[in-house]
Amino acid sequence: MGIIFHITRRDSWEQAKRAGVYRGDTLDTEGFIHSSTPRQAIKVANRFFRGQKGLVLLCIDPAKVRPEIRYEGAGDGDEYPHLYGPLNVDAVMKVVPFEPGEDGTFALPKEVADAV
Repeated sequence: MGIIFHITRRDSWEQAKRAGVYRGDTLDTEGFIHSSTPRQAIKVANRFFRGQKGLVLLCIDPAKVRPEIRYEGAGDGDEYPHLYGPLNVDAVMKVVPFEPGEDGTFALPKEVADAV
């Protein structure tokens, strides 16, 4: 299993680092944390985060993730990695600033483009 990504607000990540775990916006409401493969990340960013600033891209090592990871369909014919529990922050290998371009759309940052 290769690297997976999760997009979040910078302040949410800072809170998670202090707590030692990251719960995301959907763990309590949907039962899992949404994530994506490198191939899916830009599609997700442009669909759900278009024009939003103050984001970071969490680069996650699935081998270090403590909760179960399930690849599940999301209605678009693709299967996405879902984390069924709080993400342990030591599974995050790198945190990359993730800002949209002038037109509000995202491109994969150069720091992680080799993961695609």
